[in-house]
Amino acid sequence: MPNMLKIGDNAPAFTLNNAQSKPVNLSDFAGQWAVLYFYPKDNTSGCTKEALEFSALLPKFKKQKAVVIGISPDSSASHAKFIEKHGLTVELLSDPDKQVCNLYGVWQEKQMAGRHYMGVVRTTFLMDPAGTIIRVWKKVRVKGQADEVLRACCNAA
Repeated sequence: MPNMLKIGDNAPAFTLNNAQSKPVNLSDFAGQWAVLYFYPKDNTSGCTKEALEFSALLPKFKKQKAVVIGISPDSSASHAKFIEKHGLTVELLSDPDKQVCNLYGVWQEKQMAGRHYMGVVRTTFLMDPAGTIIRVWKKVRVKGQADEVLRACCNAA
């Protein structure tokens, strides 16, 4: 995957709006473990399952002093509907210009049924409290992903 951040890199700073259209900075979580998961689209089957799994485990992440943040190109309004429809508890941030997706290297060419297009490659990053990336999951398979990230967070803490 070209230009994707890797283990040992410092997590680039960013500010994106959340579902309430309020700006959230990565630096707001300095000193905490941070899970950033990039996903393609609200209300699709895989993205919904991923958000539900992370939401279900959020209390366990909080016990590890970890925040969980989902990022997609969807609008804040779309995130608000997604959260309400499924009772999600994770923070979702809107990246409509794909600036952060590009910064983290997850906006890439994809292929489906012989058609090439640009999109978010489902990827999860785990950052330590100093902001260093300590794990990267590329081309994530949704089932069990949240559990695997939680185990990595617990083992690293």
